[in-house]
Amino acid sequence: MNIEDHPPAHFHAEYGGEEAIVLVGNGEIYRGALPGRAGRLVKEWALLHHGELDENWDRAHSGRPLLRIAPLR
Repeated sequence: MNIEDHPPAHFHAEYGGEEAIVLVGNGEIYRGALPGRAGRLVKEWALLHHGELDENWDRAHSGRPLLRIAPLR
């Protein structure tokens, strides 16, 4: 997430030279693309951490530091 990002709430994901903007609300790719398995894993991670992503979006837009979110295991 970037402090200057615009709605809708999203984060950026990169894999294998590809980049995607992923929606916080449902883990769907909003713009860009990720290879098949990577896209599915990012969506799974986003759904598992929806609340934390939502909080970080709010933190980013209020100038507070982002909290670290655990990786998918």
